Amino acid sequence: MSKNYSADNISPFLGDNFLLENGVAEELYHEHAKDQPIIDYHCHLPPDELAANKNFGNLTQIWLAGDHYKWRAMRTLGISEEFITGSADDQEKFYKWAETVPYTLRNPLYHWTHLELKRYFGIDTLVSPDTAEAIYTNCNTQLSESRFSTQGITKAMNVQVICTTDDPTDDLRHHIKLQEEGNVRVYPAFRPDRLILIDAPEFNLYIEKLGAVDSCTISTLDQLLATIERRVDFFHSIGCTISDHGLEKVYCTGASEAEANRILQKRLGGALVTEQEMEDYASVVLYNLGKMYSARNWVMQFHLGALRNTNRRMAREIGADSGFDSIGEWNQAPSLAAFLDLLDNENALPKTILYGLNPKEHPILATMIGNFNDGSIKGKMQFGSAWWYLDQKAGMEEQMNILSSMGLLSCFVGMLTDSRSFLSYPRHEYFRRILCNLIGKDVVNGELPHDMNWLSKIVKDICYNNAKRYFEF
Repeated sequence: MSKNYSADNISPFLGDNFLLENGVAEELYHEHAKDQPIIDYHCHLPPDELAANKNFGNLTQIWLAGDHYKWRAMRTLGISEEFITGSADDQEKFYKWAETVPYTLRNPLYHWTHLELKRYFGIDTLVSPDTAEAIYTNCNTQLSESRFSTQGITKAMNVQVICTTDDPTDDLRHHIKLQEEGNVRVYPAFRPDRLILIDAPEFNLYIEKLGAVDSCTISTLDQLLATIERRVDFFHSIGCTISDHGLEKVYCTGASEAEANRILQKRLGGALVTEQEMEDYASVVLYNLGKMYSARNWVMQFHLGALRNTNRRMAREIGADSGFDSIGEWNQAPSLAAFLDLLDNENALPKTILYGLNPKEHPILATMIGNFNDGSIKGKMQFGSAWWYLDQKAGMEEQMNILSSMGLLSCFVGMLTDSRSFLSYPRHEYFRRILCNLIGKDVVNGELPHDMNWLSKIVKDICYNNAKRYFEF
């Protein structure tokens, strides 16, 4: 027998006070956090689609293409790859996603899906097989409107700055076009993973491509470093002030440049390298990159701890970055501390953000940043926002709680999308609601004073002001 309860005690799904558990949280969010501009300082939005001010043909193209979060959920439910990355038409793929959504309850996808429908399309209907056709038709009609162009979306969502993620070989022509037009502020971010990971099968081909872009031949470490520095200068000339590295861990072995040169020449000669040689080479290249970033006042980002492409069969069939990566486990502390110390000892440590994918390592990163804050810049060293599998309610709360306990939450540069989707900006709303609720609960519990002038300043700083100052946008 079901228990009696009052419907008055049930909050509406995604109502105005979604995730806000008391009046203090509500005031902080609605009056102070909600309308702050967005600085999306790390994302994977395609700059060509921004430059073309693209409109998408249908909801599947803007919502499902490239979204490995959704793809993983669909596979888990037993949906054939034909309807995920395969040959099924776009409408069939959307219907299969609609079939999946009701089963994603308590996964952040359930919240994100309905927030995105509500904020972009004004649709409150729950997604299911019964509502799929009406939602698909309604959204496709709206997508033809100019407000749903890529630039229209960013303007509507109050996005002030976008930083994409770009390979050193990129000619950045789309960024140049965007800057000439002046409609939206989009800057490149320098992502040199492919020239660091010397054990990758395609490394030699990549070095050839890098040399061709720079109109040179690369056969020694000196030539490689000179080419990298010229590419860094080119990115800098287009407004780049941020680098990013997606690595298992930071490498710092103490290897010499002579040793790294030997390893590079061995690899370019067609031989494989050992794991120790890979780390020695990467250590030298990362050290030189850090000095280049510091000399130009760039921000250095490290996304650490992803175990990538674990399913070899699916990697062969549909390629990398298709939803077969997971949380990895490495001993981050010793080499990270040595790397940061090596640069700091030469007064060449740039502003740095550390993102961890394994929550076991959060205290390591949160305390590591405190070792190298030197008073020169507010929040010079940052423990970055909850990332990838952790950018959901529990993960965000844990990251902010650990940062609060071991550092200064008040100096935090806040949320980013880390997304390939133009419909992902409600993740900033999600973060801001969670932030305001954390602080609101502390006030109600008597753990923080009810001083709204002070609290509202802290909230505004974390949502916007800290990032604006830190990245100097």
